[in-house]
Amino acid sequence: MKGTLAVTGDPQADALVNEDPLALLIGMLLDQQVPMEWAFLGPSLLRARLGGLDAAAIASMDPDEFLVVAKGPRAIHRFPKAMAKRVQDLCAAIVEHHGGRAERVWEGVDSGAELLARLRALPGYGEEKSRIFVAILAKRFGIRPAGWEEAAGPFADDEPRSVADIHDPESLAAVRAWKKAKKAAGKSKQD
Repeated sequence: MKGTLAVTGDPQADALVNEDPLALLIGMLLDQQVPMEWAFLGPSLLRARLGGLDAAAIASMDPDEFLVVAKGPRAIHRFPKAMAKRVQDLCAAIVEHHGGRAERVWEGVDSGAELLARLRALPGYGEEKSRIFVAILAKRFGIRPAGWEEAAGPFADDEPRSVADIHDPESLAAVRAWKKAKKAAGKSKQD
């Protein structure tokens, strides 16, 4: 797996989410109520503190010990307790349903609808987050099952509306400007 996502401004953190499926899923999970850069830096912080990213190891950690890891200093999220639990829940689901291998969430899917359903089944992945992740896989990783555009919904288009559209500092600035304009107009990312 090799993608073209460039969100954090840190080459090593960006390389991690582009090469490690679990890091990518965790970064997207953390992408709420914090800047995108912070969310996608989270997996790199976890890897540095844990010595690696392994779904089974994270899922089986004592929650209080994992919370200490998540808090840092430099927390992985502005709400480290809630997000530490979500990361552990996500990892537990990957272990239980995908043999501990995050890439199995999208490997072997026959359609965009199946991919969307697999993502929606993950803890912390609601409808919009799942649609954006479908678009990330298609736009940044070339993973495009039949019907991915329908599954991604508005995030499949060429508007710079989400993290799926970020591949360099200029595209990050374009997404920020687009979101700011939509917010000023009282509209959402899906409008």
